[in-house]
Amino acid sequence: NVFGFWDWVGGRYSVCSAVGVVPLSLQYGFPVMEAFLKGANNVDEHFFNAPLRSNIPVILGLLGVWNSTFMGYSTRCLLPYSQALKRLPAHIQQVDMESNGKSVSMDGSPLGFHAGEFNFGEPGTNGQHSFYQLLHQGRPAPADFIGFCKSQAPVTMEGERVNNHDELMANFFAQPDALAYGKTEKDCEAEGIPPALIPHKVFPGNRPSSSLLLTSLTAFSIGQLLSVYEHRTSVQGFIWGINSFDQWGVELGKALAGQVRNQIVESRGKGAQVAGFNQSTTMMLESYLKQSAA
Repeated sequence: NVFGFWDWVGGRYSVCSAVGVVPLSLQYGFPVMEAFLKGANNVDEHFFNAPLRSNIPVILGLLGVWNSTFMGYSTRCLLPYSQALKRLPAHIQQVDMESNGKSVSMDGSPLGFHAGEFNFGEPGTNGQHSFYQLLHQGRPAPADFIGFCKSQAPVTMEGERVNNHDELMANFFAQPDALAYGKTEKDCEAEGIPPALIPHKVFPGNRPSSSLLLTSLTAFSIGQLLSVYEHRTSVQGFIWGINSFDQWGVELGKALAGQVRNQIVESRGKGAQVAGFNQSTTMMLESYLKQSAA
């Protein structure tokens, strides 16, 4: 009654193993998941066989190392222009941050640089009205734009010049352009912008981004996307000389959680005083025990 999977399958790569494919097949049907697996395999073969100059995961991995290690950007944002991919940034957070959040090399020696990146993101139009302001005129962060040539739900309304997907994709093309080239004072002057507003209307530009344009959002293309980012993560780990396939970082917190659990049991069952924690944790734990018992 238990579906086994190989002992070498890491947690963030388990979606293609029995632990991921079986429940997803029960939900969506195996033909859908078969297409997903074929998409992942398609990029796997591309990664293994394509020349380095045209190898998509290699290129993205090299750009990631350049932006992170050499240019000093600690953050990367993922911007899918599809509401159906609203959880993609969270998935890639786990793929990338759990894999490459390391401070020592494979031989245990300290790294002389920061490895890994903070990942965040939202579907395109949501992000445009929340954090794109920071990307354009505040602190820059490399951005991955993901768009599709065909819509899953095209809507054309009478009197509108373009359909809903064309409107969405107009922003997909415009935002990276604005990040790259910005807007100068001369541009503002040529538009007749009042002098007092010009400093607020200038965009510095020269802000890095990458764009991935796929034909349509299907199970096959989702498999491709996940494989691209998994291999990108591995490429960066190879270059940094770290082990992307362990995750010791969560162990300390788990061990301390065990101590807290024991303290809760002792305090509630025997009235034991909270002890053995730093002052902040002691005060919060005492408050928690008091208020949760009320």
